Amino acid sequence: MNSFFTFLFVACTCAAFAADDLPKTLMTTRGKLLVSEDFTPALAPVVGKPVGFASGFTGWRYNTGPAGGKSGYWKLADGIFTGVESPGANHPATASFGFQFTDAIIQCEVRLNDVPDEGRKYRSLFVKATDAKDYVISLSVGPGGLFLTPYDAERINPATKQREKGTAGRALTPVKLNEWHTVVLEIKGGEAVGTIDGKSTTVSNSLIGTAKHSIMLGAGTEASFRHLRVWEALPNEGWTAAKASLQATAKP
Repeated sequence: MNSFFTFLFVACTCAAFAADDLPKTLMTTRGKLLVSEDFTPALAPVVGKPVGFASGFTGWRYNTGPAGGKSGYWKLADGIFTGVESPGANHPATASFGFQFTDAIIQCEVRLNDVPDEGRKYRSLFVKATDAKDYVISLSVGPGGLFLTPYDAERINPATKQREKGTAGRALTPVKLNEWHTVVLEIKGGEAVGTIDGKSTTVSNSLIGTAKHSIMLGAGTEASFRHLRVWEALPNEGWTAAKASLQATAKP
């Protein structure tokens, strides 16, 4: 069997997750399990030729060894996928999983590693959804908590030719180094919800509803990921009340 298809579980496999103590979702409910990656060798290789920003391929694209320059690199061991930003480069390590979707619940466990910063500017990690052209939505985690940032299809940075960031939603909470935290990114239509350890924030933007082509992981300084899961996102009848509560308590 092609190793890529180990990501795609049939209905009987989904039953194995029924007993898991899954974190609650606010905007959506979990449907079919679409992706299950536990970062045990070997990761599914790239199939197809990348086209545009992040489309045309399935499987993983990432640097496997120190590359120098501005590039970060990734280490894979014991079910943990660790991104390392090259010292002096000030450019996060990035890894992309080619996977086409529109609405989805993306969940993983993350850790900011306690290593010397060696002049690297930010200790952070992110999970981004991309379309064929650029970033669509970014969930990022730093020592101060979670930030959920939409991108604006109408505003392009003239220097980078990439989309400008919109206003971020924030779920402020201390994130200790060398400790695992669970993050959940819910995407449905033009809305997204980001949650870390039960603390949530939400943002809205029409671009969020575009067809997505990949999930990108990133690490500034050094960060680790494990237990990546993606479910189809189904409606949640309690979302109207939950959204009103989030907006009422949002930080200005």
